[in-house]
Amino acid sequence: MKATEVQAIAGAYLFEPTPYADERGFFCRTFDADVVRSVGLDPDAFVQDSLSRSVRGVLRGLHLRSGAGEAKLVRCSYGKIFDVVVDLRPDSPTYLNQAHFELSDDTQATLYIPAGCAHGFQALTGTTDVSYRIDRPHDPSEDVTIAFDDPELAIPWPLPPTSVSQRDREAPSLADVLKRNGS
Repeated sequence: MKATEVQAIAGAYLFEPTPYADERGFFCRTFDADVVRSVGLDPDAFVQDSLSRSVRGVLRGLHLRSGAGEAKLVRCSYGKIFDVVVDLRPDSPTYLNQAHFELSDDTQATLYIPAGCAHGFQALTGTTDVSYRIDRPHDPSEDVTIAFDDPELAIPWPLPPTSVSQRDREAPSLADVLKRNGS
């Protein structure tokens, strides 16, 4: 497994495993504490694993947490997604930058998203499972949502959204969220 720093988002990393494929399918390690530790992250900091299932065109996000924030490892364990990270840390050298990734079950790559960054994705295949490893227990009172279609962000979602939660449809603009948080 190799770790590559994401240049557009300070502190973000892409972990790419080495799948071993044969006529039966493949095997790969999707988490390696030593590799995570080698880039300065604490592998024991992750306290909760979650899974979401979506169908083609479903759009989830943009989400982040207030307070201490939430760092996470995100992997598309089945299917394929268009994944987006937006740096909302005012003191970050990559503040307001965004990065886009295609994560899929073919590669099993894992994206590390630092606390203070917004995250969202769109399912590109019929059934898509996304696995999350999160560094703090979820507290719904800290949830922050930003409009996925905010013109200031101009995220190039690859498909017209087929389904978006009410919370995501009604999300405020990035400018409103930043104003509310004093950024």
